[in-house]
Amino acid sequence: MAFARNWKQNWVAEGPTCATDRDIPLLNRVFSEAFTERYRKDGMLGVRVPHLNPVIWKFAIADAGDGAMVWRDEGGAIVAFNIVHRSGIEGWMGPLVVQPDHQGRGLGKTIVTTGIEWLKTHGAKVIGLETMPRTMDNVGFYSALGMLPGHLTVTVTLEGVASSTIPESLARTPEEEREGVMEECRVLTESLLPGHDFTREMALTDRMQIGDTVLLRRGKELAGFALCHTVPLVDGRLREELRVLKLVARSDDDFDLLVTQLAAFCRRSGTRRIAIRAQGSYPEIYRRLIMRGARVRWTDLRMTVHGYSETVAAAGVVLSNWEI
Repeated sequence: MAFARNWKQNWVAEGPTCATDRDIPLLNRVFSEAFTERYRKDGMLGVRVPHLNPVIWKFAIADAGDGAMVWRDEGGAIVAFNIVHRSGIEGWMGPLVVQPDHQGRGLGKTIVTTGIEWLKTHGAKVIGLETMPRTMDNVGFYSALGMLPGHLTVTVTLEGVASSTIPESLARTPEEEREGVMEECRVLTESLLPGHDFTREMALTDRMQIGDTVLLRRGKELAGFALCHTVPLVDGRLREELRVLKLVARSDDDFDLLVTQLAAFCRRSGTRRIAIRAQGSYPEIYRRLIMRGARVRWTDLRMTVHGYSETVAAAGVVLSNWEI
């Protein structure tokens, strides 16, 4: 989200305080107003950004913990927020916005720098966010705060495929064995990209019943997994898209098999297609998705704080979605 530089009177927001589920209607309103205004400034006058599904906000707040930060005006209304997440040593921010009427007062800088400091304090070695690459204000704003542009993240979709095979998943695992399965996922991730850990998001998704983690095995050995959400992202919409949040595969061939499993799981979960955010740091994975018939839907620019850049798995694939 970019922040206008128009003159405003001196004013200080109160915060940050920790967001709770009671704040979701206010978060949704500020989110919709701020991003609708951003699109208007980019020349897309007819775009109205809808409210997010409240259950997605609940997941984001629970995942962030005390990193779910809000700032309020004198009357207690939310005027800005930054939902800050950490998965092991990987930290990212999003969504983060300032209500349009309160932009240009330095609040944008405050919420970003506060988020960065929170992540540093909590041990993050990777710190970043994703923003719209076409919006020069955004890129310039974050660059002025010490962030550097990296690769594009390209969101692609694949159609689900009917299959007689029932994919293995965390939800289909007996409850007493799920902790052990998540530990297997942690160990696999650690072996490919040390310090990264997606088990908290897996456990939250399982507990909230908003998706599942699809598992790929070669014999008894875990070769890959994909954490995905099946609930609609937008409030009031039908279930149409399975969104992959985290994906880990031991090799490129395992990635292909995992995507095949996802296509079958997609149909069985009542969704039409899979959305995978292909990070530009894994070009071979992007090529393989396109060769399977994936359609490009959206692009985001990955930006990281100087000295806290991403690393790429030397072998295998580790995809981590920096959007809720």
